[in-house]
Amino acid sequence: MKKYDFDEIILREGTNSIKYDARERYFEKGDILPLWVADTDFRTPDFISHAVQKRAEHEIYGYTFQPDSYFYAIIGWMERRHNWTVNREWISFSPGVVAGIVFAIETFSKPGDSIIVQPPVYFPFFEVVKGTRRKLVENPLKLVNNRYTFDFDDLKAKIDAGTKLLLLCNPQNPGGMVWSREELEELSAICQEKDILVISDEIHSDLIYTNHRHIPFATLSEDAASNSVICMAPSKTFNVAGLASSVVIIPDRQKHARYERVLSVGHFGMGNLFGSVAMEAAYTHGDQWLEQLLEYLWENYLYLKDFISRHLPRVKVMKPEATYLIWLDFRDYGMSDKKLNKYIVEEAGVGLNNGARFGSGGEGWMRLNTGCPRSVLQEGLERLKTAFDKLESVA
Repeated sequence: MKKYDFDEIILREGTNSIKYDARERYFEKGDILPLWVADTDFRTPDFISHAVQKRAEHEIYGYTFQPDSYFYAIIGWMERRHNWTVNREWISFSPGVVAGIVFAIETFSKPGDSIIVQPPVYFPFFEVVKGTRRKLVENPLKLVNNRYTFDFDDLKAKIDAGTKLLLLCNPQNPGGMVWSREELEELSAICQEKDILVISDEIHSDLIYTNHRHIPFATLSEDAASNSVICMAPSKTFNVAGLASSVVIIPDRQKHARYERVLSVGHFGMGNLFGSVAMEAAYTHGDQWLEQLLEYLWENYLYLKDFISRHLPRVKVMKPEATYLIWLDFRDYGMSDKKLNKYIVEEAGVGLNNGARFGSGGEGWMRLNTGCPRSVLQEGLERLKTAFDKLESVA
């Protein structure tokens, strides 16, 4: 079995990388260490790059369609990784998970309808609701024993006749929760009873740590399958977000047909030539690489947890059950979000995601990306330690 090197440093400057080349734009400081946006600093796996390079050797990149092998790769991956038997007729395309959510919103609701979002959560959820002129209804998660869970009483109280959709983040971002079957079944029952369609963002579903298992929402029951739209992608898993290719799986035949009609209006269904090649390669050959990645990411988390407990004890770390995104609680410092973010950028020289962007409950938290070589993570943590040691010394 080939051993992959996740300690390798690969310079990304000069590649139009948002994470590196847009630092000045996002942080007003160009020399920060970026541990924020959710892509990784690991080399894209060789089986993907070789497949793309081989296709690129044929120097005509005209109109194409997805071959049978593309669908077989997706179906095989879902079966192997998620114990989910997916029919080819359920599979649709989207250039990205967020785009897939927007297409679903446009398909299954109308302006003025209410959509439930459960903060703190991936911040584009707020943007897609407001941007499509729907009414945003917040059902905040509850923090119990340093883990988020659903607030079902609040959810039921906020549902009315105008509530049409619920956006589910499964696994949860930024907290890293892998929702349990019991949690998902209760959520499904409420949505089924109230005729609320669940749009489930499952982009982090491959990045699950030991002792946890991702449950695709549609696998809960026949009712859940007929009442859900599942959005997945290889982008976070295999670091191919720039290839703009995602999978939308809709088991209900009529709902799938409605989604496809919206997709066809903008001619989105054909997809991206190289993105389709990359997805097929990832889902065909990616198992061993992913197992090695997960082991490395977990070791990164353990390193971070130990470092923070020894050197930044006032910061609380939410234990991730999935994803390479770590949710850090800085509230003990009593700083406003603006001041905290500014201090970390200017004094530590580190770029993190400001927790307030994830909505209510995110105030005083920061999101840190451990999808990087351990030496980079170590440098970032050392910078944070130095900055907060300085803060403690003048307190």
